[in-house]
Amino acid sequence: MKTLNSLLHDVLQLSPHLRCQVYFKASLTALSHAMEDLVLVGTDKPLVIANFQQERFYRQESRRYQRIAQRTDQVYILAAPESNFAAISDPYVTVPFDPNDSLAQEWHLIIIGQQYSACIVCQEYASPVDAASLDQARQFKGIWTFEREVSTHAARLLLERILSDRPELADKVEIARQRYGLTQISSNQTASERVLEIDARLFTDRLVTYLQSSQYKQLKAYRTITKKERQERLINTISTAIRHSLNPEEIFQITVTELGEVFSPCRCLLYRYNAIDQPAPIEYEAVTDGLPSLKGEIWSLAKHELFQVALAEDRAVAIADTTQDLGIRGYPKLSAQLQRFMIRSCLVVPIRYQESWLGILELHHCGVEPLVWSDSDKALVEAIATQVGVALIQAQAYNNLETLNRQLAALERTQSNLIAIVGHELRTPLSTIQVCLESLATEPDMPLQFQQSMLQTALADSERMRQLIQDFLTLSRLEGGWVNWQLEPISLQASLDLVLSSFKKNQSPKSLPQIILELASDLPLVQADGEGVIEVLMKLLDNACKFTNPEGTVTIRAQVLDVECIEVVNFQGQHNTQMLEVVIADTGRGIEPSQLEAIFELFYQEEGFLQRTIGGTGLGLAICRQIIQRLGGKIWAVSGGKNQGSEFHFTLPIAPRPA
Repeated sequence: MKTLNSLLHDVLQLSPHLRCQVYFKASLTALSHAMEDLVLVGTDKPLVIANFQQERFYRQESRRYQRIAQRTDQVYILAAPESNFAAISDPYVTVPFDPNDSLAQEWHLIIIGQQYSACIVCQEYASPVDAASLDQARQFKGIWTFEREVSTHAARLLLERILSDRPELADKVEIARQRYGLTQISSNQTASERVLEIDARLFTDRLVTYLQSSQYKQLKAYRTITKKERQERLINTISTAIRHSLNPEEIFQITVTELGEVFSPCRCLLYRYNAIDQPAPIEYEAVTDGLPSLKGEIWSLAKHELFQVALAEDRAVAIADTTQDLGIRGYPKLSAQLQRFMIRSCLVVPIRYQESWLGILELHHCGVEPLVWSDSDKALVEAIATQVGVALIQAQAYNNLETLNRQLAALERTQSNLIAIVGHELRTPLSTIQVCLESLATEPDMPLQFQQSMLQTALADSERMRQLIQDFLTLSRLEGGWVNWQLEPISLQASLDLVLSSFKKNQSPKSLPQIILELASDLPLVQADGEGVIEVLMKLLDNACKFTNPEGTVTIRAQVLDVECIEVVNFQGQHNTQMLEVVIADTGRGIEPSQLEAIFELFYQEEGFLQRTIGGTGLGLAICRQIIQRLGGKIWAVSGGKNQGSEFHFTLPIAPRPA
């Protein structure tokens, strides 16, 4: 049996003078029991029709209806079956209906006797989320009455539904119609019926008022219990997240999400905070649908002087009504900002660990009515802020430990590389020098030409050792900050002339590739340290020539970068917005794209130091990066890969023009 309209809808159409009320389940239970008691204590044999929604609700009342069936033979029970409801062999009629029928959402009890009548016709109106634990908080909307005409209407409609589902009951239903006068509608009432109706209403009014009052108290208690349960669950959820994660971002997001659910409708913000630094854009927010978002906004109530005093004392700031608070009204800009984001009430709680500021938790109540923050609300948010503070310290300690471990691992690698490379780089030239000197000492009659060759070789290897030691000293001074920079306007062309002159003097022309200068004659001067620039140019040019065949080319060019919107700061804190880019490009062996950043690391070697075809310590590019960064520039490499050449770019600030 599946119907579209509810019985309540049909009854109201036939009796438009009736007005619906809202009842808790406990109220309807009490009314139903009172009406059933009329049957149990009376001598009449009335018609009884009860709709129980679900079979499990009928099971709770089955004993009562077995007793009622002993008083009358006209008892009909309707319910959505959940087990063997249709096969019940009790002394009354059971009528199962489709669970999708409108009756599955309705509560009906109709009693029609020879001397009285009563009926309840209700439809479920609201059900709590946790229906299992708050079943008594269910609410129904409908009517209850002792009017015989209304009861007769409802009985006739339900009997029609019963016949549509169980036509074999036609004879039994016809007896009920004839016995209780359901074949026609009559509006005539005797005086005794009217008196009974009035007395019943007065009694029932008192009963309902009492039950409703008790039910509201019970509902309030349920809400208090539910709120405490949600708060405990919130703290447990955040504590669990902290135990299982050392990722601050994950903990922040869980915190704002859970707090937003507990204090909805509201907005919950969590952001890092430092009393000195400028506030950063909001990253963590939970906001109810329909409210403007603050994510990405530069926002911090904590920075406002109205809040700073309390927060500095590690106290929460709770404002019940931002439109009436005298402190906020004294700051029109702050008041306008709060109104813009619909903040009617707010709670601002500091996140601190010992004496250190870590962040801020903000709750914004955006309802129409103001919210008075209770002590339990503030205590809950403060407890969560404490948990978050501990999590931040733990995460910071873990990150510091990871950083320290990485530094220790890097130091260990550096030490190993240092021992291996320095040992190899020192042993080789020392061996050569020793052989040359021993040959000169033991063979005085050696031809002059051989003697000169031996001396040149020894001198070259001693220079190689000197350069190695010089690189170590330079790197140590750079990393220790012991270099005294002398910033002054420097000509790139003049620096290159010095580098090329020294370079060609110490290198065999036959072993060098062709070096091409593509420099404009009007290049601006750069603001840099002259020795530092020469050191960088020398090492980059040496690198390019070392990895390029004599048949190849090395090209040096420069250009002014259009970086008017970019501002760089050198080691002295001086600001520059104009940069000169220098490029040293070669046609040599190239660099794999995956190694373009690694080549600037200490002791980087493309080949193993024992398998290298070209000497070197792997310090040159690391020194270049240190120098360029100290001078306020950047350095990077570009290459298409093996045998496709490479380009080394670096930038330097352009010297300001004289006034």
